[in-house]
Amino acid sequence: MIRIAIVGYGYWGPNIVRNFFSTKGIKVASICDPNPNALKKASTIYPCTYEKNADPSLIRLTSDHNEVTNAPDIDAVAVVTPVSTHYEIAKKALMNGKHVFVEKPFTSSISEAEELIEIADRKGLTIMVDHTFLFTGAVKKIKELIDDNVLGNLYYFDSTRVNLGLFQHDVNVIWDLAPHDLSIMDYVIGKKPLAISATGTAHLNGKEDAAFITVFFDNHIIAHFNVNWLSPVKIRSTLIGGDKKMLVWDDLDADEKIRIYDKGADLTTQESIHKLLVSYRSGDVWVPKIDQIEALKMEADYFVDCVTNNKTPINDGSAGLRVVRVLEAANKSLKQRGMPVTL
Repeated sequence: MIRIAIVGYGYWGPNIVRNFFSTKGIKVASICDPNPNALKKASTIYPCTYEKNADPSLIRLTSDHNEVTNAPDIDAVAVVTPVSTHYEIAKKALMNGKHVFVEKPFTSSISEAEELIEIADRKGLTIMVDHTFLFTGAVKKIKELIDDNVLGNLYYFDSTRVNLGLFQHDVNVIWDLAPHDLSIMDYVIGKKPLAISATGTAHLNGKEDAAFITVFFDNHIIAHFNVNWLSPVKIRSTLIGGDKKMLVWDDLDADEKIRIYDKGADLTTQESIHKLLVSYRSGDVWVPKIDQIEALKMEADYFVDCVTNNKTPINDGSAGLRVVRVLEAANKSLKQRGMPVTL
């Protein structure tokens, strides 16, 4: 039985606790948050105690993350706190021989991510970054379609993730919203980007709240991301185009999240390269069946499996580092008004 402590019971923490609490092979041993109201909320839902030497079947509540990172009876720590604190808490946990589950993005810098990976490798510990969307039925299906060459050679990955709020105080909209789609891109495309270009602007709190990111690959694939805290509507959509078929994923559509379009354009020549003919293809549209699963529950089960059986997660520290590399490059490009930054 893996005894896990969850550090952070604010916006996302309750979801992490709920799923680990119901997962076989793991026991939520402690919940940590500096906000007493957050701990009080947890105590109304789960069997909890503030006593350090109380019944081990109860969840121990504490406001000090050092208590859980140093505790000898804790096997793993879930870090569900602002990104600026990820490195400090995760490093303490790893140094004390604990596996870590870290909310996205993994860290606030490449150097921090690299150090955590080195510590985990040296100590034989598991790092899992909470790239939740990789465990959704939709992304699993998209990965399957691309791997099976249903779409053919990929042309582009175009993502829109916009809404009104929630404004963050420690990171800009790129670091807040883009990790979702960057982790999906990294997983389904599986190729290393060459360069990043990003533009954006800040309107309210000094942090960029609307931004556009372009990712360049060496095989003519291009990816584009629109992230925005100032949209009047909530949109979660992705278009993926290939030379065989094209895909539209609308994550807000309850019934038809993915549609596959047998549409495209074929280029031919006639007598001379200067006489190009473009023929357009318009075929059927079909909706693949998507597994209706709770992604976090799948991820919690997967964490237990990876720790117990010493497996390398698809969302390990290296996957988290790849996303952080893009984020850091995007920030550099922002400061240079969109100048491409080579990875």
